[in-house]
Amino acid sequence: MSTNVSAPSMNAASEKDPFNNNCYGSLVDAPYRLVSLPVLDVEDFNERIIRGYEEGYGESELPADLSVARSLIPAGTASLRDFSYIAPEIPEYIPENCTGCMDCVTECPDTAILGKVFAESELEEKLAAIPETDRAMFRAQWARTKKYYDAGKKKFGDGGLFQIMIDPSKCKGCAECVTVCDDQALKMVNKTDDVMHRTRKSHRYFKNLGPSNKKYISDNLLIDMMLHEHTLIYTGGAGSCAGCGEGTALRMLCAATGYRYGDQWGMIAATGCNTVYTSTYPYNPYLIPWTNSLFENAPTYAIGVRMRWNQLGWHDKPLWVLGGDGAMFDIGFQALSRMFASGYNLKVFVLDTQVYSNTGGQASTASYTGQNTKMSVHGKAIDGKQEQRKEIAQIAMMHPRTYVAQTTCAHANHFYKAVLGALEFDGPALVCCYTTCQPEHGVADNMAGEQARLAVDSRAFPLLIYDPRAGDSIKKRLSLQGNPNVKGDWYINPKTNEPVTFLDFARSEGRFAKHFDRDGKPSETLLAAMQDRLENWRLLQELAGLR
Repeated sequence: MSTNVSAPSMNAASEKDPFNNNCYGSLVDAPYRLVSLPVLDVEDFNERIIRGYEEGYGESELPADLSVARSLIPAGTASLRDFSYIAPEIPEYIPENCTGCMDCVTECPDTAILGKVFAESELEEKLAAIPETDRAMFRAQWARTKKYYDAGKKKFGDGGLFQIMIDPSKCKGCAECVTVCDDQALKMVNKTDDVMHRTRKSHRYFKNLGPSNKKYISDNLLIDMMLHEHTLIYTGGAGSCAGCGEGTALRMLCAATGYRYGDQWGMIAATGCNTVYTSTYPYNPYLIPWTNSLFENAPTYAIGVRMRWNQLGWHDKPLWVLGGDGAMFDIGFQALSRMFASGYNLKVFVLDTQVYSNTGGQASTASYTGQNTKMSVHGKAIDGKQEQRKEIAQIAMMHPRTYVAQTTCAHANHFYKAVLGALEFDGPALVCCYTTCQPEHGVADNMAGEQARLAVDSRAFPLLIYDPRAGDSIKKRLSLQGNPNVKGDWYINPKTNEPVTFLDFARSEGRFAKHFDRDGKPSETLLAAMQDRLENWRLLQELAGLR
């Protein structure tokens, strides 16, 4: 078993408390460790080890020291990673078109777009610190939106100027930000020397301005959460694929938890894609204590940590258990069920890609009927996976007093409400999030959000929240709010007046491509998959008292 522990800078005097900003973030306290962990000098780590890997000699020349032996990676080292060389294009901001909706900032999987808002008079003072030759260029990048400027002027007498800034070292050029922007406030441009010089310079000035003016940020608008600097717990710099659906989910999870608890929480992660791209030595994007264990035992591991934290009086510090559908639906399912039955205050977040992405696209019990994967290859005799999908939400609902939600990053308000509801619930909770895996699903890099929205519209992955506090019956506890046409079988597209079915979802992804003939006619297996999704939706309607 290998363990990675993230941490702020370390100090031997405070090593017992993983939530002290001067410690290295062990998830349990020092006296109960079997082996004392070495004190890690973060400045030395950054200067010696990070530099070694950045310059290309780390793997072959650096010695195996105690920090490597204990698999320790300090917090936020991924912020030093540079991805500016991997894509030919980068987003360019068009401030005159911006409405301040924050969709691009929220959906970026790499923390490569950040937003800030300042009072106009306040910004003018800050601009004085910028060299005069660059002042006009940087000033032109701020937008006067109705949301911040007009409303702010009416409320405070001083309008708020808004800006989003692209971090060229974190952007992988996936263009999802451009796709989700309905206002044409972003476009992809070639990375010329002039563009990159100007972008790097503007980003440096942007960082030096300090945090946003909080009076312009409404706590009632959950999507504005990432305007608060303390919510940016996921630094970017992780080695995930361009446009990774999981990356966005992790950022939003960290933002929602950080919004309420700052960095006073922890995470246990099951082995999977998420642990590979967030702990590729020596890079770690998290600013909270976290550790990853085996594929199947993250919930069990979390129970042990929760018990020790409770002994220390840390009952209110959240602990998230993170894993993919393979870890939670399959090999770790028994451990997950036991965790629910324990009644402990533990929160589970499932990155549901419907496939074992980390091992090259094997089928899981979360895979859809007909899906082409390893272990269920679509061939001449068998049309891909023949089993029906397991529904983890319904199973979790049947456990004693367990909060359950299904959500997607494309439905940002629903996502944040689901996560915050789980955190507020004084017991076990599960949030299952649809997360597009571009390589395994046959989806373009910029389409994670669009596919998540289509998954909901087509009943492939319905939104739901099941809150035991809402009443004494399933009907009262289960809400399907957020799904389109909640009382009907299918959502009717207002543009075509045609139903949006699972066939529309399957037609848009490469994993179902072999199910359509030259004329676009679906196979019998895919028709059976569509019926399965309809029956699942009708069951949820029945449970929620809508049928």
